[in-house]
Amino acid sequence: MQNDSIDRDDPTAGSKPLSGTAGRGRDHGPSLCVHEWTGRASLHLLEVNSFAFMDRMRRKYGPDLTLGTVPRSEWEEIASRGFSLVWLMGVWMRSNASRRCALTHEGLRRAYGEALPGWSEADVAGSPYAVGSYCIDPYLGTDEDLLRAKTVINELGMGLILDFVPNHLAVDHPWTESMPDCFVQGSREDMESNPELFFLTERGHVLAHGRDPHFPPWSDTAQVNLFSARAREALAGELRRIAEYADGLRCDMAMLAINEVFAGTWGKYVQNQPPLKTEFWEEIISPVRAMHPGFVFIAEAYWGLEQRLRDLGFDYSYDKTLYDLILHTSLPELKQYVRIEERVQRQCLRFIENHDEPRAVSAFGKERSLAAAAMTATLPGLHLFHEGQMEGCAVRTPVQLSRRLEEPGDPDMVRFYEILLAFSSEEPLATGAFRPLDARPAWEGNRSSESLLAWLWHGGERLKLVCVNYSSHTAQGRLRIPPELLTGQPLAFRDALTGEIYIRTLEEVNTVGLFVELGPWMAHLLDLLA
Repeated sequence: MQNDSIDRDDPTAGSKPLSGTAGRGRDHGPSLCVHEWTGRASLHLLEVNSFAFMDRMRRKYGPDLTLGTVPRSEWEEIASRGFSLVWLMGVWMRSNASRRCALTHEGLRRAYGEALPGWSEADVAGSPYAVGSYCIDPYLGTDEDLLRAKTVINELGMGLILDFVPNHLAVDHPWTESMPDCFVQGSREDMESNPELFFLTERGHVLAHGRDPHFPPWSDTAQVNLFSARAREALAGELRRIAEYADGLRCDMAMLAINEVFAGTWGKYVQNQPPLKTEFWEEIISPVRAMHPGFVFIAEAYWGLEQRLRDLGFDYSYDKTLYDLILHTSLPELKQYVRIEERVQRQCLRFIENHDEPRAVSAFGKERSLAAAAMTATLPGLHLFHEGQMEGCAVRTPVQLSRRLEEPGDPDMVRFYEILLAFSSEEPLATGAFRPLDARPAWEGNRSSESLLAWLWHGGERLKLVCVNYSSHTAQGRLRIPPELLTGQPLAFRDALTGEIYIRTLEEVNTVGLFVELGPWMAHLLDLLA
């Protein structure tokens, strides 16, 4: 996995079964309940491409619109769907040099044609991850516009998430000339022997391009020297300033800033600067938290370093492990994974698509993507939804583009996500306790229950149960619910997806388990009625 700079886009017996119809069912209005985003076991984040969003808003409301004058109703619509956090991806000033690279890169030009037929050079803004300055890009408005948007978002009970890129800046960022010692430097010989890794600034400084050690360098970026005390101080100052405009930050490729990772990548070129005694993230997270209690730090993280970053102060880290297990339908491993400590799960960011990954309907197929969404949205943690995902958009837009293809929405998917978001935004998912369930064979010799994943949430007088058949065949099974969680006779379960109510006796559920039958890629979202 690499980040989105120049080379990123190169491109069930004895009783009536519970039967699911993932997404097709009763009328169910959107949730009107929004919550504080701290202290929750489960909450939702919407990623919005800020440039593409502004393009759509201007076509809808007029060319003079800015981020600060987007009608309140647009933010209200997001809040009404159950989102607690909005990530405006790519608000910071784009680099002129990055745009030039994005216009000449043949692989990217092919990707633009596939994603946006008829595109023009005016549609290319450059990479949002080659930051030219941590000021809002003029295309979106002014810093005051960003504050106005944040104010409205906060008034609606949501938090605003923005980007922070610690590993690199744009090749034409002012610091490359004024503070070259803040970057990894090389010699003329280094540049001659490895021209893909190094570049020459206008003032003759040889600097390295940013990179992930597993991929080629990002040629529109300059690598920050994270062993430089001056560089750390400068980045900390930028972070403190941009924290005034946000309620949290999604930190790009956060694992690259861990001391041992940085040393392993750049040790040859920073031998005169041994690792500092403290970790970069420890240095910069604590001061922000002191100034802004409850500020949210999200780490884009891979390589098994997710927990390490959480230990360094991050609230959440990307859960690529879950994504891969779901994508590759690794059921035994998936069942084991959802049983890890709830404390750990609460710090995972779950997703089935984002700007780095293919659109979910393209990667999974429509029906399987809905089953995957039902799982990822109802497990503990932070649930990332990508703008267009709920409508069934199939075309992934390179982040260098300032607009995206207008795709017709899929009514089935829109309805499904409307119900899923409402169901998973309600108690007890917000503050209750999570418990995975075993799916046992419905009768001897029937192994189809191996395809069922199930869990429940409970708290106060509420209990919600989720069961997903994550396979291409019909599955039956019996779910064992802890008896202490069940009271009353009879038991009535209502499926949010279909509106159907299922009546069961307490004796049956306590002795043999709750019988379920689900078609391929189908799900139950069940409320235990009082």
